[in-house]
Amino acid sequence: MKTMKEKNKEKTVLITGASNGFGMEFAKLFAQDGYNLILVARTTERLRKLGYYLQDHHQLQHVCIITADLTRPESPQEVYQEVKDSGLEVDILINNAGAGVHGLFYETDLQREKAIIQLNITTPVELTKLFLHDMKRRNSGKILNLASLVSFMPSPLMAVYGATKAFVLSFSEALSNELKDTGITVTALCPGASNTMFFRRAGAAHTRAAHGTLSEPAEVAKDGYDALMHGETRIISGLKNKLQATSSNFMPDTALAANMHYLMEEEQEEDRSTSPPESML
Repeated sequence: MKTMKEKNKEKTVLITGASNGFGMEFAKLFAQDGYNLILVARTTERLRKLGYYLQDHHQLQHVCIITADLTRPESPQEVYQEVKDSGLEVDILINNAGAGVHGLFYETDLQREKAIIQLNITTPVELTKLFLHDMKRRNSGKILNLASLVSFMPSPLMAVYGATKAFVLSFSEALSNELKDTGITVTALCPGASNTMFFRRAGAAHTRAAHGTLSEPAEVAKDGYDALMHGETRIISGLKNKLQATSSNFMPDTALAANMHYLMEEEQEEDRSTSPPESML
């Protein structure tokens, strides 16, 4: 009789944004349990180093590297076709790739925000549509979408990013309900502010939120992994973040927005001598 790890060697997981942060930690977790990997990101060299290391270290049967800029509208179909051409079936889809931009909406760059909407919303929707058809045919599969703690509240100074994450949470929970009588599950992972490259890439490295208490990517990924395997619809990573998400149900949106605005402002000199409020990202 096969062990669980031996059974996993017959399964494949596709992870977007796999070259760093949560995506890289997800890749490590799945490799540790014997899954074949399809790693997708823009940085080929980083992906190859990670993929070859995990394949060698865990004796994986297949590691497929796909270099793709998921802000391009054509990319989801291209990724899907490359998977089909490889002869692999995706048993688990991890829509992890995402980005944000910091600043007042009327001052930020529209083209960059259109790319963020493509990356955070359109690409995961299209990848989910494409691979879900295959999962439905087999009546088996798991999907995890990366939402956020800001899915629950307005996000001044990151208005587009927050709105995209609200979409991801709503979309995931709706799909979970649609598929409840099938062998397919959909999970939304909602982390708070974390120690990844997100703040730096978003131009928010000097904000109060970026200098608050940050979650570690490995811990967030493990929470998401466990929730995915148990078929949970939603997981808020970290006790502090769970409490904040719960409190958002009782606070008026104006108060939530004011708090988020404060956290997303650049840290002032006087902030360093006081304890800042807990982050809500």
